[in-house]
Amino acid sequence: MTLINVSLVDGQPDDLYSLFDWLQRTDELRGHVKTQSRRPESHEMGGAVEVLSVALGSGGAGAVLISVLTTWLQARRARICIEVTHAESGEIIRRVEVDASSAAAVKDLYDSMNSDQTAR
Repeated sequence: MTLINVSLVDGQPDDLYSLFDWLQRTDELRGHVKTQSRRPESHEMGGAVEVLSVALGSGGAGAVLISVLTTWLQARRARICIEVTHAESGEIIRRVEVDASSAAAVKDLYDSMNSDQTAR
């Protein structure tokens, strides 16, 4: 299983909530997306969402995720960081920062993940 972590590099604080909503409305990804919050400061009521994690098994969910991320980026001015992590070892396999102008890099990341898996 592969874990995709998405964090906000630059943008509005609500951008991750927006992306979470987009991902949850996608049938193939519903139930595979989780939020990870930071520990709240002493003056805060709760922690802000810092990372969205998407668990991907075999199948077409990875292609759907890439499509949703690309479309979402083109509708926003946010810059996000995408980390592909091996779920069991926690090893970061790939990391890329993208925004609307470099949204094609998301597909390149997915293609490189697939070529790595077929080479194994």
